[in-house]
Amino acid sequence: MCHYCKIVSKQLPASIVYEDDWSMAFLVIKPVTPGHVVVIPKKHVKSFVDLSDQEAGCLINAIKRVDQAMQASDLACEAVSIYLGDGEEAGQEIDHIHVHVIPRFPDDKFIFSLDSNLVRFRGIAELEEDAKKIRAGFKKIA
Repeated sequence: MCHYCKIVSKQLPASIVYEDDWSMAFLVIKPVTPGHVVVIPKKHVKSFVDLSDQEAGCLINAIKRVDQAMQASDLACEAVSIYLGDGEEAGQEIDHIHVHVIPRFPDDKFIFSLDSNLVRFRGIAELEEDAKKIRAGFKKIA
């Protein structure tokens, strides 16, 4: 059983800020900023695509509610960053899908960057080639 499943089953302690039938949100022990939360489905699922449409919708709704609560709270956050790393190459370290909801403050030093030194301009022809591949992917999942 993974750490997140142990939190859901109350075998491990957590500072839970939100819970419904489908999802749970709790503070992380190594926050990027004060109030940093992860939102998880209660069901053990490794990848976002393994959720049913209903479960994915419930997870998104929980993320939205946590975002709203943060912005209404006394944390005085001025914005919120939401991050989902779906797979190891995307930075997912725990094999239970989770979404980071991070309160943002002036001068908080947290940087999520698409470093312009690492990316390059792609012309419309290259973009269209990528678009064709993704559209073909839709045909495979239809």
